[in-house]
Amino acid sequence: MECRARPWVSWMAAAAVMLGCMVGPKGLWGAEPYKIGGVFSITGSSSFLGDPEKKSLEMAVEEINAQGGIDGRPVEAVIYDTEGDPTKAVLAVNKLISKDNVLAIIGPSLTPTTLAVMPIVERVQVPLISCAAGIQIVEPVKPYVFKTAQSDVLAVATIYKHMHKHGIKKIGILSVTNAFGVSGRDQLVKQAPEYGIKIVKEEAYGANDTDMTAQLTKIKGQNPDAVVCWGTNPGPAVVAKNMRQLGLTFALYQSHGVASPKFIELAGEAAEGIRLPTGKILVADLLPASDPQKAVLTRYIAEYTKRYGGGVSGFGGYAYDAMHMLAKALKGTGGDKAKIRDNLEKISGHVGITGVFTMTAQDHNGLGPDAFVMVEIRNGTWKLLD
Repeated sequence: MECRARPWVSWMAAAAVMLGCMVGPKGLWGAEPYKIGGVFSITGSSSFLGDPEKKSLEMAVEEINAQGGIDGRPVEAVIYDTEGDPTKAVLAVNKLISKDNVLAIIGPSLTPTTLAVMPIVERVQVPLISCAAGIQIVEPVKPYVFKTAQSDVLAVATIYKHMHKHGIKKIGILSVTNAFGVSGRDQLVKQAPEYGIKIVKEEAYGANDTDMTAQLTKIKGQNPDAVVCWGTNPGPAVVAKNMRQLGLTFALYQSHGVASPKFIELAGEAAEGIRLPTGKILVADLLPASDPQKAVLTRYIAEYTKRYGGGVSGFGGYAYDAMHMLAKALKGTGGDKAKIRDNLEKISGHVGITGVFTMTAQDHNGLGPDAFVMVEIRNGTWKLLD
């Protein structure tokens, strides 16, 4: 037996591997572990997503094992880094399936990497719970693909409701030219008429672009009430800085793809006044005691901060929610992948970090409008908007 822990495996799982070297292949549990795969953008430009997802998956696994595992069997997380690259995501998923023999996979972190691996898991029928936002991940429904991140459909609706309430009628759009940006742009265009909003100018930027002043100048020429930037770091922070450099005074809305302390760090003073939809985790302390998520959020924030020293964001919650719902789905299945899939589809009323999940055969995301709130960045922190 090879006594070597895989990279990115949680410390508890790694300990279980080493103990297995001493007491036999089943370790101290007397049963083989249920192996769960994780594929996240742990390093690279999207590490602000993947790093907390990795840590949160490890945290969830440790919690589940501390409570006795699943039907008396431990859970082992086997986690690989995609670096945000679709090709590396495909390689990692193939390895998890063919070499590691995982029962299910959590991740990837991004819409493009998720879209790249979906055909694989559908073909071999291994349940996958993505941590990415693009609506095309779950619409149309694919039997073995689920996701925990709030969809851009809900994010756009949250932004537009706020705009409608505050009299914003003319907007410009600036979106990144990848699957996440295209999906968000499509929803912005599709939903605008419903809220009486006119899009006066559309512009786009590349994921690696470092200056968007040309696009913003074109948008300015149409005299909008606000601009919506749809992307993930670092691009949106560049947009924020460019707006300040150009002296633009119209409102800037961002997508939920930047709802983390990393965005404020990247944008600096230019983050002030920016509005965006986010899960409730960023304003957990401002929620009323009656909110069903408050207790779960408070506990998660405290434990994550204790373990990792801060940096809490909703992104880690995507993986944490996925693992805890997967734990529910695993019970009584004996590791049968088809039964796990069926049970995921029956998850109902699961109170998570991201929202309250109720999956169905028609909805493999399971979240409603109450999974989002609107926030504004003020004095370097998040303030809840009405």
